[in-house]
Amino acid sequence: MHITTEKAERHTLAVIVDNEPGILARIAGLFTARGYNIESLTVSEITEDKAVSRITIVTSASAATMEQILAQLDRLVPVHKVTDLTAQGAHVERELALVKVAGTGERRIEALRLAEVYRARVVDATTSSFVFEVTGGIEKIDKFTELMREVGLVEVARTGIVAISRGKDAA
Repeated sequence: MHITTEKAERHTLAVIVDNEPGILARIAGLFTARGYNIESLTVSEITEDKAVSRITIVTSASAATMEQILAQLDRLVPVHKVTDLTAQGAHVERELALVKVAGTGERRIEALRLAEVYRARVVDATTSSFVFEVTGGIEKIDKFTELMREVGLVEVARTGIVAISRGKDAA
């Protein structure tokens, strides 16, 4: 007997839904009930009348599991469209993080130097701390926070991933 195990791959999904109470809970419930993990989840209204929202979900799954996830999401009533941006090809992903760093003297100078290298913006400052705003890919934000640990990292708040397909067509 030969057993094959498919490797789980990271996928970024764009889900267009009616903006109604409970839809996010229903989508999260779909993932939870089937044991799928959500690595990142962001939601925002995308129409002027606030009637439609875009949910960006990052999850890891095998190809067969991803097919199931897409089919189950597509069957939910307020869902207009589900797009697997990863399978579709080229897309842009970004995340924003607020990173609080405390320190004085050399540590303060080093935090500012690293922030400049990573193009992080100071959005709040006191005599003993900074809050930096940094945007970019997951790897950039992970590396920035890792480096800030060495100079006085206090706290990190991350938005989660937002993504959009490249080119002229909408997801």
